[in-house]
Amino acid sequence: MTALGLAMGLGACAPEPEKINIGVDQVDGSLPSDMTKQMQALTEKAMTSIGASGAIVSVSVPWSGEWVAGVGTSGAGGPKVDPSMTFKAVNVTRPMTCDLLYALVDKGTVKLDDSVTEWLDAYPGQSKVTLGQLCDSTSGLHSYLGSVFSRVRATPERVWNPRELVAYGIGQPAAFEPGARYGDSDTGYVLLGLVLERAAGKPLAELYDEYVFDPLGMTSSTYPAGVGGGDRLKGSYLVTGKNKKPDCSAPTDMTDLTSSIGAASAGVVSDVSDLSTYVRSLAVGARPYDTDKRFENPRPVNGEQPTWFTTGGGTFQAGSLIGQYGSLPGYMVAAFADRETGMSVVVVLNDSRASANVARLLAWQLAALASKAPAADGRTAPEIGLPWTADSLSSQLDGYAICGE
Repeated sequence: MTALGLAMGLGACAPEPEKINIGVDQVDGSLPSDMTKQMQALTEKAMTSIGASGAIVSVSVPWSGEWVAGVGTSGAGGPKVDPSMTFKAVNVTRPMTCDLLYALVDKGTVKLDDSVTEWLDAYPGQSKVTLGQLCDSTSGLHSYLGSVFSRVRATPERVWNPRELVAYGIGQPAAFEPGARYGDSDTGYVLLGLVLERAAGKPLAELYDEYVFDPLGMTSSTYPAGVGGGDRLKGSYLVTGKNKKPDCSAPTDMTDLTSSIGAASAGVVSDVSDLSTYVRSLAVGARPYDTDKRFENPRPVNGEQPTWFTTGGGTFQAGSLIGQYGSLPGYMVAAFADRETGMSVVVVLNDSRASANVARLLAWQLAALASKAPAADGRTAPEIGLPWTADSLSSQLDGYAICGE
């Protein structure tokens, strides 16, 4: 048995992690019906614009109530969407991977400024890349998904080795010097996952369970080697039609796409209840290893975005919200929560041909409405000044439409 295998075996004897109370005092009740009707209308409009047959939405407002809903059908002509259905959490996996990093930093196992080569000598070209840069996506490493996308669509059931995915990313010249700026890199998170497995002596599935899922009671969340399981929301990808545009009448079923294509960047399977709990805990800093240092020096996403839209610690920050969004073939997902109040919004749409910005903007629209929710009896509504309104984002959403009139 190798040293890593022995350590993994010993790790199985670790004590159960202590359950965490995230400290958000949520009103037990529903949001006002006039508000949920607006939210449903915005969700249906977004679905139509990208050719999605279904969506699942969770909006939790601590001082007012909740709206958790399945909208549309699970696949064209399929059953009604049940809000408890599981789906690929895609890029919301990234802050979870950074959670593992910060948990191991807290234990003294690794340091943020450790280089990749201190843990994995198989990647000598990454000696200047640190673990903190992999988490912040400032490593300069190119993404791998574009290189394998056609094969992913052709053989969705294929299981990918994370080292193979990393090879596609590092096989391209670096986009910039490590630490110079933000640059989206799925490769960086997969490489970080390999480092953390080596450092902890445990597989990623065990690490997610130990530091993320189990302490928060995320019983529907897994990091599967393959496709996952349970009553999954069917996901699709629109093919290109004869006019070189997406054929909105011909969705390709991508539900069984192997989760291994996402690995530590996008490989977690979850549901909206778990993701709501997760993003709230992330926002309010409920875990023992949470630290303000992780988010204290955010970077601009790019020069075209407003100054209040920044990134760091495996997350995006938008005003007082923090979270993540993204897509893999079949799904686009966004999950954000308010750092002061714990108000949260989770959105999943079951087609991914359009830009994942659709999920982000829809989540922000719903957050804008939710921030103005009236207080329930005995509660006081806080002042949340998000730098946008639901209406102000409509034109941006329209610009990403690929279906509908």
